[in-house]
Amino acid sequence: MECIGHSFPYVRPRRTQPLPAVSAWGAHMKKPVRSNPHSAVAPLAVRCCAWPGNGSGERVGVGTDVLKSDNDWMEEIGMEFRPCIDIHNGKVKQIVGGSLRDEQDQARENFVSEQDAGFYARFYRARGLRGGHIVLLNKKGSRFYEETRRQALLALSEYPGGLQVGGGICRENAGEYLEAGASHVIVTSYVFRDGKVDWDNLRKLQAETGKEHLVLDLSCRRKEEAYYIVTDRWQKFTDVVLTKEVLTELSRYCAEFLVHAVDAEGKAQGIEEPLVSLLGAWDGIPITYAGGVGNFSDLRKLKDLGKGRLNVTIGSALDLFGGTMNYEEVVKFVAESPK
Repeated sequence: MECIGHSFPYVRPRRTQPLPAVSAWGAHMKKPVRSNPHSAVAPLAVRCCAWPGNGSGERVGVGTDVLKSDNDWMEEIGMEFRPCIDIHNGKVKQIVGGSLRDEQDQARENFVSEQDAGFYARFYRARGLRGGHIVLLNKKGSRFYEETRRQALLALSEYPGGLQVGGGICRENAGEYLEAGASHVIVTSYVFRDGKVDWDNLRKLQAETGKEHLVLDLSCRRKEEAYYIVTDRWQKFTDVVLTKEVLTELSRYCAEFLVHAVDAEGKAQGIEEPLVSLLGAWDGIPITYAGGVGNFSDLRKLKDLGKGRLNVTIGSALDLFGGTMNYEEVVKFVAESPK
């Protein structure tokens, strides 16, 4: 396998017939095939390749004749710690998610690092932490956008194949980020337009990147009794309510989901329990949850309510970003969580 080295070259997928348009949630809802090609637990040679399957929700172990079901696969992997590098105004920061505004590039800051994004990428690489996400928090056209983008590309160059990247990703630039070293591109606004899913854009994007390199960001905010997917750096509500049916439908197009609980993001005051319960009740492709973890009690609650199925990102509460939760203890806790 050519993937075994530290580099992870992006191979543009062959263009195939796109998936059919879906007229409503619930159509074509087959059980998704799970793969976790960038697990922090699986060996590198396995992480870099999709596990072969037989189309029935079963996985064939590499180098063995043993068949593994989707449930067995998730039970073996369990919760993973996924690191982050959030970049705003050209600096690595931790912010209060709901405070982000494009006007004058404003956000309420919890932490502003003196280190550049490359420092954090090297830190994660040295410790074998994979699957983390880089997020560009400035819109294109901002006076800070190019420096924010430069920082993101620096991080990718320091850890090729180890990090995902999101923020302003579209069909036209997705390949550039993959070729720069991203394992996946993370997308929201290009797919959710005018309050709805733009299925044409989603199919075009998947054809450009391949399903195995695509993460859909389903970050959401609560309105009344439901969680609505939000776009444009979490500032605009869509009309799409996050449900198990929506997760199933969208999982046909991507390798993973990333879900920020925006109203809890950056506050370190507790997780969004109803949202975590919803995500944990769904059995599909990997999901990374971020938002509100402030202590180990929150982390235990996330594991329990998420049924051990959810990966976790911790930002403001982590001592790497000025918080009180020791990074090494967090990684140890997650690694030792029962599978």
